[in-house]
Amino acid sequence: MTTTTTTTPARAAAPLAAPATAPRPGAALPPLVDQAERLIALGVHALAGLSADEVRDAVGHLAHDAPDGGLLAVHPRLAPPSVLAPLTRLGDKEGFVVVDMEDVDRFEPIEGLVLPEGPLYVVTDVDRGDDLANWSPDEALPEFERRDRTPLVLGEGIHWALQAPDVVERNHCYMTIGSRLRKDKGRLDARTPAVWISNGTGRDGKERRGAPKVGWCWAGNRHTWLGFASGARRVGTPTG
Repeated sequence: MTTTTTTTPARAAAPLAAPATAPRPGAALPPLVDQAERLIALGVHALAGLSADEVRDAVGHLAHDAPDGGLLAVHPRLAPPSVLAPLTRLGDKEGFVVVDMEDVDRFEPIEGLVLPEGPLYVVTDVDRGDDLANWSPDEALPEFERRDRTPLVLGEGIHWALQAPDVVERNHCYMTIGSRLRKDKGRLDARTPAVWISNGTGRDGKERRGAPKVGWCWAGNRHTWLGFASGARRVGTPTG
C-alpha cells in the first residue's frame, strides 16, 4: 500500500459539523432514469445479467419511493467491485483495483447493514463525509450511528464514481466502511476499502498516475485526505 498516514493524538468524536455553504459533493446526481441509461451505456446491465428493459423497469418502480438526488446501485452479488472498478474514469485514465486486494469481492456489508434484495436499489442523500477527514474508520463508524447515517459499501462508492466522476477529487476522496472482509472464526480483516486517485507510485505503475483507484487503509489509521461516504437510507423495489 502506498498511502501516507497522519497520526494524531487520540480524541473524542466531534459533533456534527455545520452545513457548508457550497453544495455537498453528489448533491446534483442525475435523475434516476439518467443514471440507469448511464449504467446501460457502460454495459453494467449486461455484466450483471440484466436486460436494458429490466433496468428501466426497476428504476420506474424505484422512482415512486426514492426521493430525487439518490444514487442508483446494482446489487453487488450481480455487479461486484472487481467488475465495476475498471469502468470508472478520470479523464482518459481507467480505474483499477490495487494488486494486493485480489479478494476485493469478498468484502461484504458489515453486521447490521442489510442491502435490499432486488437487483437495483437507491441510496438516498449520499455524502462524501469531508468533515470526517482525519478520522479513522474505527472512529467514524460509531459517529455514523450517532448521526443515523449508513456507511456506503464499496460497490455503492464505485457506482457514485461512475455517475459523478468529479466526486473522486484530489485530496478529497472517500472510504466505504460499510464493507469489511470477515476472516476465519468471524474476525474482521483490518483493511477497510476506499476510492481515491493513484499517484502512479509503487506497484500502481507510472502509467496509472491520476487514475481512479480502489484500495484499502487500516481500520485504525487516519488520513487527512479521506472522508467517509454515507447515505440516509436504502430504497429497494417492492416485493410480492
